[in-house]
Amino acid sequence: MVGMDPHTERPLTAAVFTGHRPTAAGDLSVETHGIAPIPETERYGRPGRMFTVWFAPQITMTGVFTGTLAITLGLGFWLGLLAMTIGTVVGSLAVAYLCTWGPRTGTAQLPNARMAFGPTVVLPAALQWVSSVAWDGLVGLFGGEALARLLNIPFPAAVLIVLVLQGAVGFFGYELIHRVQAVLTVVLLATFVVFAVKLVGGHEVITAPAAHGADLAGAFVLEVTIALSLAISWASYAADFSRYLPAQSSSLRVFAFSFAGIVSAYVFVQGIGIAGADLLSDQTADGVHTVMGGGVLGAVALLAIALASAGSSAMNDYSGSLALQTLGVRVRRPVSAVVVTVLAFVLIMWLHAGDAGTRITRFTDVLLLVGYWIPAFVAIVVVDWWMRADGRRSFNPATEPTAGPDAAAAVVAFVLAYGAAVPFMNTSLIQGPVARAWHGADVAYFVNFAVALVLYGGWRVISARRKASRR
Repeated sequence: MVGMDPHTERPLTAAVFTGHRPTAAGDLSVETHGIAPIPETERYGRPGRMFTVWFAPQITMTGVFTGTLAITLGLGFWLGLLAMTIGTVVGSLAVAYLCTWGPRTGTAQLPNARMAFGPTVVLPAALQWVSSVAWDGLVGLFGGEALARLLNIPFPAAVLIVLVLQGAVGFFGYELIHRVQAVLTVVLLATFVVFAVKLVGGHEVITAPAAHGADLAGAFVLEVTIALSLAISWASYAADFSRYLPAQSSSLRVFAFSFAGIVSAYVFVQGIGIAGADLLSDQTADGVHTVMGGGVLGAVALLAIALASAGSSAMNDYSGSLALQTLGVRVRRPVSAVVVTVLAFVLIMWLHAGDAGTRITRFTDVLLLVGYWIPAFVAIVVVDWWMRADGRRSFNPATEPTAGPDAAAAVVAFVLAYGAAVPFMNTSLIQGPVARAWHGADVAYFVNFAVALVLYGGWRVISARRKASRR
């Protein structure tokens, strides 16, 4: 800002970052507004809509397929469900808490992170943008398979249809996303309840663990991390979908509705995946069609999977567009949403190639690799928030100062935390010595968070004490 301290962040209010905003629930005009804070006088909505905007995106075959990994790893039904629930709850706590920042700042998650990172926010913003593309691939893969099976068309053509649908929703923006998720919550819940009933009625659900001893313990920890990675992946998006809520919105209600939406949806679909792993881990779309008995019910289920994929990925496109603006790329938000959609096509083709074993490995690798940085990001922005808020109910990130040393400390802690987590990673690309010694247990997410919290938190505490001593 002109005339401000050189360590102060540049404003988020450049003309290309502002634009047309929805004015009320049901205003489905194209949102051209980007990362600039939403004025308090132009906010609307109630915290209750946070449930549907977070419930529907999780009712996808991505969550179901993640559940099947519990059986692939040899955990059996009950241990698999317990591991999934633990990871989901831990990851959802972070997302729900960050959702409460939207009403207090009127700003999306990555722009909020500028308060902690200053100009170095380009690093997490770049990772977020790449992650948006990756999640489009992870979710779009199953939507394409379902639509190809339903319409009997080539897989690439089906993927294009799904991408066009999600790109259109992401293009229109915030209000259409909320409306689509509200409708999909009802449609997908009904469809998957029927699917679950059919599955339980004609299939052996409760399976015993196939792994034993240290291998079983390692598999349990890995499954907790897989579920955690799925839930916490939304943390860098969280405030994107609450930033239009009025500043006086109850933080407790925003947190509760967001947490309930994510946890209930994930545990539901992951439980389905664990129960039907032998049918769903390879040919997911065919497995669903078979369980539903084919015919009309099978067709409805396949259509629901495709729509769920489009609805969930629209949120990736939307957040990816905000991340691109946070990088400093001066393009209108709807245009950048389309860019994310186009790039996702290539990734989906790669994920779909190969045999079943190759696809499972690629899916798991991408699922873990795109999120290893997020716990450190959460630790850093939360520490900065606590140090900065000082009892204030709301504030404008565009005018908040960020000292140069604090910004440097943030990015150094961010990078060092990632490096410290590498020995604990367990993927086909990176298998750290600790993960190998611990029979495949992957605790890299927890290490990433803890190291960032200690390094950056310690820096801010020491820095604050030094400032106080000079007064």
